[in-house]
Amino acid sequence: MATNKKEEFSQKEQDLAAFAKAMAHPARIAILKVLAQRNECICGEIVELLPLAQSTVSQHLKELKNAGLISGTIDGPRSCYCINWKAFEKFMSEFSFLFNKLKTQNEKACC
Repeated sequence: MATNKKEEFSQKEQDLAAFAKAMAHPARIAILKVLAQRNECICGEIVELLPLAQSTVSQHLKELKNAGLISGTIDGPRSCYCINWKAFEKFMSEFSFLFNKLKTQNEKACC
């Protein structure tokens, strides 16, 4: 029987993995590019720009929001989203620290 051992890893490792998982789809990267260009965007406008169904875009927006990478408000039938830059700065710093640490630990040539 398989068990989930995720809790055996540090919270920082879990958070970095969740961020990477949220970013691991080209549609989500495209959505983030649209939001960055417009600084805020209505869901319907994103649907018009991407080759995806409205329900698919909504699902990707939900994943980005659950990961804390975007924030959004709902005003009747309109949903407005923007990038959570503080979250990106945090993860950018943590990934940079991780990559530098990995590189430093493996300065000797391998293979």
